[in-house]
Amino acid sequence: MHLPRSPRRRTAVWAAAAITAAAALSGPAPAFAQSAADPSPVTAKVDSAVLDTVEDGKESTFFVVLRPQADLSAAEGKRTHADKARSAFSALRKKAESSQAPLQAFLDKERVGYQSFWIANALKVTGDEKLVTALAGRSDVKSIRKERTYHLDETEQNSVTDAAADADPVAAEWGVKDIKADQVWSQYDDRGEGIVIANVDSGVQFDHPALVGNYRGNLGDGTFSHDYNWYDPTGQCGTGGTPCDNNGHGTHTMGTMVGAGGVGVAPGAKWIAAKGCESSSCSDSSLLAAGQWILAPTDHNGLNPKPELAPDIVNNSWGGGDTTFYQDIVEAWNAAGIFEAFAAGNDGDGTTCSTAHAPGSQAPSYGVGAYDVNGKIASFSGFGPSLVDGSAKPDISAPGVNVRSTWPGNTYRAISGTSMATPHVAGAAALLWSAAPSLIGKIDETRAILNDGAIDVDDTHCGGTADMNNVWGEGKLDILASVDAAPRSAATVTGTVTDKVTGKPVSGATVKAQAGTAKRSVTTAADGSYKLNLTAGAYTLSVSGYGYASATEDAFTVTTGEMVTKDLALDAVPVHAVSGTVLDVTGKPLKGATVRFADAPLAAVTSDSNGAFRFPSVAEGSFSLTATPAAPVLCNGVLTTTLTVDGDETLQAALPNRTDAAGNTCAPATYNWISGRTNVALSGDEDARTVALPFPVKLYGVSYSSASVTTNGLLNFLQPRLGDYVNTALPTAAQPNGAVAAFWDDLTLDKKSSVQTATTGTAGARKFAIVWNNAAFADNTSVRVSFEAVLDEATGAITLQYKGIGSNALQQGSSATVGMENQAGTDALQYSFNETVLKDASAIRFSPKAA
Repeated sequence: MHLPRSPRRRTAVWAAAAITAAAALSGPAPAFAQSAADPSPVTAKVDSAVLDTVEDGKESTFFVVLRPQADLSAAEGKRTHADKARSAFSALRKKAESSQAPLQAFLDKERVGYQSFWIANALKVTGDEKLVTALAGRSDVKSIRKERTYHLDETEQNSVTDAAADADPVAAEWGVKDIKADQVWSQYDDRGEGIVIANVDSGVQFDHPALVGNYRGNLGDGTFSHDYNWYDPTGQCGTGGTPCDNNGHGTHTMGTMVGAGGVGVAPGAKWIAAKGCESSSCSDSSLLAAGQWILAPTDHNGLNPKPELAPDIVNNSWGGGDTTFYQDIVEAWNAAGIFEAFAAGNDGDGTTCSTAHAPGSQAPSYGVGAYDVNGKIASFSGFGPSLVDGSAKPDISAPGVNVRSTWPGNTYRAISGTSMATPHVAGAAALLWSAAPSLIGKIDETRAILNDGAIDVDDTHCGGTADMNNVWGEGKLDILASVDAAPRSAATVTGTVTDKVTGKPVSGATVKAQAGTAKRSVTTAADGSYKLNLTAGAYTLSVSGYGYASATEDAFTVTTGEMVTKDLALDAVPVHAVSGTVLDVTGKPLKGATVRFADAPLAAVTSDSNGAFRFPSVAEGSFSLTATPAAPVLCNGVLTTTLTVDGDETLQAALPNRTDAAGNTCAPATYNWISGRTNVALSGDEDARTVALPFPVKLYGVSYSSASVTTNGLLNFLQPRLGDYVNTALPTAAQPNGAVAAFWDDLTLDKKSSVQTATTGTAGARKFAIVWNNAAFADNTSVRVSFEAVLDEATGAITLQYKGIGSNALQQGSSATVGMENQAGTDALQYSFNETVLKDASAIRFSPKAA
């Protein structure tokens, strides 16, 4: 008999942060206890670390957690994974939008920027003690928690060896064999086909030879689409949206899950990834953003979420502290039918109990301990019972010592940690769901089958029984036993997709089986073969692939345990030339733009000096074509258009105006200089003055009646800030935020310089100009520049104008930032950063999104 487990709970608890590093990490739990003699709202709600950092007028960055929580019961009741994810996403976002609105209005009034998270119903805020006290006094605020970053655990780093580097694997690694994944491959012909796995980690080298083949963004023939398949909230991988791993840890864990050649447990599964760790550490903000993306993947800009593309399984080889910080996110994933696995942590010493850490030690999480090749529990593996909630932990144990897997640079490396054990469990879940698709999205049933299949290990020195204890959990993972015990409701459909004329196999084609709203799909292998495990029922089978006309098989019915063969032959379609001209936002030909088909395996081309591009051979069909400008992009946006190819095609690829996430638009404007009239008392190198605005001005939806003008070419709508801020690219969380960078550089105002304002027009159609006249560059006062920001009452637009720009690079913007940024430093519309692009008598207009 199994020891009863602590039930998964839906609570609204966010305790002091335990978000961590790119491994199973540990961090100090915040020490806070409310005194019975001090029942004030501040001490009752606020993490003591926040109070410590806002003393003596200082500021701190923290999370304001709201009381209302979404009801996810409807999502749990949905039948398919996609329906569960859509329902959970809708409920979470609606609850966050409605419950956060009053708090956001308060923060807007106080001129405080914030970043909103819907998956945990919280706002990230930076403020002082006065703000903390005001927030703690609100009835809708549950808690206020410090923003934290945690560092790579020493056990992980010290375990890295180079003994297994470089050489490609020739057989299944010891961990893969120990959990009997290789026997599942041979006995069930199951390698995780039809399942999508993700990790929240330090990133992934997407083109590693052992990983590139089953990356969901791989279109075949060397081209990739990273939208909805990769997300980097840290910004460490650059702005191009291409996956990277600047640590190695994420590539390693992904390899253990799905890597080819014997390193991966489920090499037939597809993978996607979210970079929740900056490098050797992970911040709360990045992990929360990554957690949201897992439930509702977006494009590389974090826009246009599609919960139906959520992964089936997510691996989390990180954790630390003794809190419930991540619990809301775990429960949201579970409600959406996403199976999660968490490392139990590396703070064990082989004997001491209660060394497992959250989130892996929380009751709602499936926590994983580690053992070695000799079947001995790893000395570092975290033991239960949980200090968070007293639950029995870990849930299960898996190979985690000297685990060899993929590493950046197309190599391999053996390292140790519960981080290495956890992806064995995630990969095993993929094998289980592929073999028994009736389990997909059923979290409790899946955990029960994994637990029942595990091999008991009798070690009760931390409590429990031989069957379930706080050292091994349910025991050693045995995926063959779990697949053997899984509900035998699957039928198997196999076949080969070929060219109808030549008979050659068609690789990379998508084969999809659909029964009502339930869908499963796989891609064909190099030999054209495919395999689908399906629950019993009536299906239609369709196949599509680049260069071929789509085909649909007549409806058919499969029964439990049935083996069905469905070979499919496709008709090749004609090919045609596609050519055209890329035009910038002014209608002029644009050189250097990258033109590609986002959903076809064709190499991208670059527009020439006349803006011309050409694809000599494109198969007939309907495709998504994109044109992306090269740097400097200025006000040129990315064109995405649907192109139907049914003959030779010629098109004008006119780029749209750039927009930010809030919908603000950038465009060149007609120059119309407004001379200043009223002096602003600004002088010297670092100075700022607040000026009253003659009419309300909105920036990112927030209305202001005054703004701070600085010597360094900034118009700051939040509180005045002095100091030598070095200009940066936008957006950035660093101060200043909520600002317009008219010409953000290190400028100084002397007797030859001035800052003035002027108001023109009549009420309802006024313009207010802030004018920097003849400002000198601090590094070279012989070089000067004049510019202005014009605020438009009628349209809400902000126009930046430039006067007296000559041939000097400083005047042209070589060390300046031009653009605007929201109040949280999370969204911006940047025109230029340290680029020589500004011209005399020119204007740039930033217009708000149309109502």
